[in-house]
Amino acid sequence: MDQFRPRDDQYGVRDLQQGVEDVRRVVDRFMRGRGIWLLVVLVVVIYLLSGIYQVGQGEVGVVLRFGKFHAITEPGLRYRLPQPFMSHKIVNVAQVRRAEIGYRSERGDRTRQVPAESLMLTGDEQIVDVQFFVQYKVDDPVKFLFGSVDPTSVLRASAEVAIRGVVGENTIDHTMTEGRGEIQARVGAYLQRLLDICNTGLRLTEANLLVVDPPAQVQEAFHDVVRAREDSDRVIKEAEGYKEDIIPKARGEAQREIKSAEAYRSQRVTWAKGDAQRFTRVLEEYVKAPAVTRERLYLETVEQFLAGTRNVVVDGDTARVLPVLPLMGLSQSPTGPPTKGDRTPSPSGEKGN
Repeated sequence: MDQFRPRDDQYGVRDLQQGVEDVRRVVDRFMRGRGIWLLVVLVVVIYLLSGIYQVGQGEVGVVLRFGKFHAITEPGLRYRLPQPFMSHKIVNVAQVRRAEIGYRSERGDRTRQVPAESLMLTGDEQIVDVQFFVQYKVDDPVKFLFGSVDPTSVLRASAEVAIRGVVGENTIDHTMTEGRGEIQARVGAYLQRLLDICNTGLRLTEANLLVVDPPAQVQEAFHDVVRAREDSDRVIKEAEGYKEDIIPKARGEAQREIKSAEAYRSQRVTWAKGDAQRFTRVLEEYVKAPAVTRERLYLETVEQFLAGTRNVVVDGDTARVLPVLPLMGLSQSPTGPPTKGDRTPSPSGEKGN
């Protein structure tokens, strides 16, 4: 059986033992001299260097002394006393965090509804499905670390309280239509007050309603009502637009007619005054020389009426006018009727019309 037992030399066991003994003798000689003090100094230096820490961009360091807040440090390479004298915590104050209420985002841009959070009662005792999210940042790192046990859980619970409180004060129609912006603003203000009361150290940056719908069982009927209301509003807006278009035109047309009438009135008044002044002058001349003025008026009147007529001058006996009369019709079109001026000359023989 001894022939199957491995010898120590086969695996170098004796060489290993010899090496360990050599190392032990070296360490013993080192420890008997100054080595123990160098080792102590090395341990102390390593202990003191453990107080060095790094604060990144967008972060702050909260330094604790014996477990209590001591100071806040800015980004960079910092130092504090090692534990248990001092410790530190790093808080990211630049990161915009997000909390979802009523739903959860999943992979592939999919969402999962959480009915326990999304279904709530409105002021008119209707059930509405509300899904919204809030974005927030750490505003006070000390309160964030020590003001509450779990600030994130406090924010989620406070957000649910805020949305339920605001929706419960409004009707379902107001919540689903024109009241969305108002509700978002009120939820944001209400939630910030709750966060301040709970000393979370969080500052709300945005509160946004994503879905405000009735339950799935009656959703289509509510959507029909909303669409009908939108159509009614659209028709009303179109009618108001038509009114705003036609009324100014009518007013402009009325003003134009008024101005035209005023201009016509001024024109007629001016003409009447001119005629009155001309008649006054004629009367003054008539008083001075009645016969001459009467003759001049007669001639001016005849000239005015005969200005557009044809004149035929006959020299000699008026009996010779008869053969000439048919010649006056030759100047007209053979098929056209005689004009107004082609009439028998006057017996005076001087002018005919």
